[in-house]
Amino acid sequence: MSKEKPGRVKSALLNWLGVPISLTTGEFWAEWQGQSSTGKNVTVNSAMQLSAAWACVKLLSQTISTLPIKLYERQDDGSRVAATNHPMYRMISRRPNAEMTTARFMLMVVASICLWGNAFVEKRRVGGRVVALNPLLPQNMVVSRDENGRLKYQYTENGLPRDIAEKDVMHIRGFGLDGVCGMMPVKQGRDILGGAMSADEAAYKVFAQGMQASGILSSDNNLTSDQRESLRKNIERFMGSKNAGKVMVAEAGMKYQSITMNPEAAQMLETRAFSIEEICRWFGVPPFMVGHMDKQSSWASSVEGMNLQFLTNTLRPILENIEQEIDRCLLDDDERYYVEFNVEGLLRADSAGRAAYLSTMTQNGLMSRNEGRRLENLSRVEGGDELTVQSNLVPLRQLGDVAGSASQRALAAFKSWMREDEPTD
Repeated sequence: MSKEKPGRVKSALLNWLGVPISLTTGEFWAEWQGQSSTGKNVTVNSAMQLSAAWACVKLLSQTISTLPIKLYERQDDGSRVAATNHPMYRMISRRPNAEMTTARFMLMVVASICLWGNAFVEKRRVGGRVVALNPLLPQNMVVSRDENGRLKYQYTENGLPRDIAEKDVMHIRGFGLDGVCGMMPVKQGRDILGGAMSADEAAYKVFAQGMQASGILSSDNNLTSDQRESLRKNIERFMGSKNAGKVMVAEAGMKYQSITMNPEAAQMLETRAFSIEEICRWFGVPPFMVGHMDKQSSWASSVEGMNLQFLTNTLRPILENIEQEIDRCLLDDDERYYVEFNVEGLLRADSAGRAAYLSTMTQNGLMSRNEGRRLENLSRVEGGDELTVQSNLVPLRQLGDVAGSASQRALAAFKSWMREDEPTD
């Protein structure tokens, strides 16, 4: 809040995710009401009532939460090992706090990024040592800068605000323009989501209030109440799937005219289908992955190719963002240690392709037999840690030595054979 000057009307200011918003211009309240061009109030809760938005957020958060994340230590020879002795290993790879698994923790983090553009994790300490990682609700966090230019975090819990030091917050930002906070997707896509809500509401009202008759019976004569009731009961004998195919006789000059879908209703269905594509575009999710199966010619023909495009274009930026923030905030930029998501499960092909991949890796010395067996959840075997290559793969500089050795062996074998064939006295 700014200080009030004498003789002037006080203009209340609030830092909402680092952006000063005036309480007197209506911009702050529009953030909560989420008024779109269609007149719908778009908030996170109302956006999640759209099936496409729900499916996109669920797909992204659940997919990333199921990927194993490990803490590794770089070795002097360039290899890496799991840093099981590091104090942060358990919290990163197994149990971030007493109430959450890694999957549930990561699900909340990714969902916060998708909906709010930011995810906040508090580092709880005991005696200066981090003992737990607690995710915070982004809608309860206010980010601002102090007079020294450092970020300040104020979190409201149970109606009581409290300040959290910058060193005790892991702030994972989504897409943004200022580098301080990520932009809120629900706010930026307010008109897209509001249009989808209006289209859904219009469709539901058609079924709730509109007349959905399959046909019309018309006559040049006026019917009495008894005649209409008798006609209704007679028509009911031809209604329903069990009466399909029966022949109805129209009496007294009655004429039947069937009703097909009107152009307005057909256009409404196209509008709703387009809204699904728009929402998927907003979250960066392929439409077919949320059950929208139209216009898929531009995507790969195999499941492996689709997963690879989804991983490259959608998941990889999110994964890289989370990995780097963990390295920065939890590992103190120690270059020996780093975290990495294991995306191998998303790249699994069919059994034939999988066998070809493992065969190539093991026969060319890039992977040991036991490493390949571990990827298939098989037990280790004795001698399986040795790297092997095919014997016909020889460096060019050794071709002369190999050829000479082979010639010498062949000559020695020929001489031995000749000695054995010599006649004896």
